Amino acid sequence: MTKLFTFLFLLIGIISTQAQTLQSPNKNLTMTFSLTPNGTPVYELKYKNKPVIKSSKLGIETIDVPSFTEGFSQKGITTATFDETWQPVWGEQKNIQNNYNELVVSIEQKAVANRYINIRFRLFDDGLGFRYEFPEQSNLNYFTIKEEKTQFALAGNHKAFWLPGDFDTQEYNTVTSKLSEVRGKMKEATTPNASQHPFSATGLQTPLMMKSDDGLYINIHEAALVDYSCLSLELDDKNMILNAFLTPDAIGNKGYMQAPTQTPWRTIVVSDDARKILASKMILNLNEPTKYEDVSWIKPVKYIGVWWELITGKSSWAYNDMTSVKLGELDYSKTKASPKHAANTAHVKEYIDFASKHGFDAVLVEGWNEGWEDWFGKSKDYVFDFVTPYPDFNVKELHEYAASKNVKMMMHHETSGSVRNYERHMDKAYQFMVDNGYNSVKSGYVGDIIPRGEFHYGQWMNNHYLYAVTKAAEYKIMVNAHEAVRPTGLSRTYPNLIGNESARGTEYESFGGNNADHTTILPFTRLMGGPMDYTPGIFQTQINAYNPDNNSFVHTTLAKQLALYVTMYSPLQMAADLPETYNKHLDAFQFIKDVAIDWDETFILEAEPGDFITIARKAKGKNEWFIGGITDENKRTATVDFSFLPKGKTFEAIIYADGKDADYITNPQSYQIKKMKVTSKTKLKQPMATSGGFAISVK
Repeated sequence: MTKLFTFLFLLIGIISTQAQTLQSPNKNLTMTFSLTPNGTPVYELKYKNKPVIKSSKLGIETIDVPSFTEGFSQKGITTATFDETWQPVWGEQKNIQNNYNELVVSIEQKAVANRYINIRFRLFDDGLGFRYEFPEQSNLNYFTIKEEKTQFALAGNHKAFWLPGDFDTQEYNTVTSKLSEVRGKMKEATTPNASQHPFSATGLQTPLMMKSDDGLYINIHEAALVDYSCLSLELDDKNMILNAFLTPDAIGNKGYMQAPTQTPWRTIVVSDDARKILASKMILNLNEPTKYEDVSWIKPVKYIGVWWELITGKSSWAYNDMTSVKLGELDYSKTKASPKHAANTAHVKEYIDFASKHGFDAVLVEGWNEGWEDWFGKSKDYVFDFVTPYPDFNVKELHEYAASKNVKMMMHHETSGSVRNYERHMDKAYQFMVDNGYNSVKSGYVGDIIPRGEFHYGQWMNNHYLYAVTKAAEYKIMVNAHEAVRPTGLSRTYPNLIGNESARGTEYESFGGNNADHTTILPFTRLMGGPMDYTPGIFQTQINAYNPDNNSFVHTTLAKQLALYVTMYSPLQMAADLPETYNKHLDAFQFIKDVAIDWDETFILEAEPGDFITIARKAKGKNEWFIGGITDENKRTATVDFSFLPKGKTFEAIIYADGKDADYITNPQSYQIKKMKVTSKTKLKQPMATSGGFAISVK
């Protein structure tokens, strides 16, 4: 019967070019596809009969073959319904439903005999995903992309939470404005970075979060970015149309394709409830299941590290103060170590002791390997070899010491953007990790890319990032890549990709500060495609306490730092401050020790992008729940509804909250801890200070 149903639709497609309509399983979303009189494919999307995307063009402009933009006629269509429940290796919930209705439209160009493409649409209850597919065929093999012509024609001048479009960095503060104001705010928004390439006065990055005047929340991004350039958007601010704008390579081309192939999915998540945007798993669902048969070695990680003291300027990555180093030509043992060099054996043992005492999984150490003296900004090819430690860092001794304390060491590989150099050393570097007990790596791509002229988000680099992840899997190594392309749900397929940075993290609190609303926006933008290594847990918010020359401060209260462990989901969570600071606040530090990093269920209790978020989560395999609530620069009172708890039982809640006099500028370390009994009927009104928050553990 199913075969007959599909065949009938194929016949209809052959004899008709009328619009094809697709509805979501709950019928709230409706997508319509059609061809214009000149054969240009277009689509539109509605939510509960409200326009989300008005009639928008689809297509691919090419260089060496006729473009896939117009002159099409409909060749055939197929439809399908899919519903499954799958379990991620790690995640915000144990079970994820993948339920969609699908329409595949096959269109051919009469001007090019026997050439056709497919456009595949999947409509979920929470949004739409679509991609271009190029089947194997006699008249299509290799082709080069000049530009993708996908459009998102918006239904109004929406409020947007945006970053300047850039081929090299996402490390900007989010701007909140009407789309019509983007052009006027772009220059101020494009702040300096180690590597950057803004491309337009109205260029925007994805994920792009928007809110319409009539209360629709709309998020545009992409899923399954493989062997393709990263998607950005160029805003036509006269017509409120977002046009696809791909990252080019060094000679300006946007992608090199060989059929059979396909593009990444273009994604539109939409709801009239902001909580459902955060709860969406559509981007994960548009990625393939895991490629690995054995995933037993992939584990969430809670770690500390020799890092924040480097970021604040208290300590140094470099062994000494030399200004020019050529690897292999310098005997570091004949030079004197700087007293500020933090990656030394004795000091790292102190971190290992602290990790062991408080039950942390791993210790990250940066600045352990030769080459840090002149690594940055030199466009240097052979900058690190990733296996040669400084004389004061005893790899074997620290491996044995950490193992005796049941602690893993976390490797750090900074490439300085020299990707060719990293790939030439990669197997040797990963084997070095295996030989010395490291099972996870934090990699970095600071600076302009070598080969020169390539960008961080072009097809060539995106292929490199995935190569590093799959190569690491051969050695059973987990990867946390910084400065890499923003995630697109690939952690489902390659679950050893346990984290990325790909946005302004906590380190920027030492570089002048993140806006007070920063972490109330990131879950709606950066985190839509995957978790972030945000590195929360800063208790000493005045940076000059560590470095008298640095007057930056952390733009949150201490209690908000605790809440981030719940609101900023990641299977990779760092307690980023220094052990001596945590020792002064062991009562508050208890929450960081207790909070889970893998979950059975997640409950979005309250949410409004840029304003506030309250989330509750149930720990994986335990009857323990953790709640986090945060606000922007405004004081607020959150409502915590405990109805997610099992009925008929009483639990003890420990509440870590802002003190009555807390303020993120004048009194950030003011906090209070109290206990109370709660049931599924409890509703708690919890005040939050300016850029404050609260964290609750329930057992």
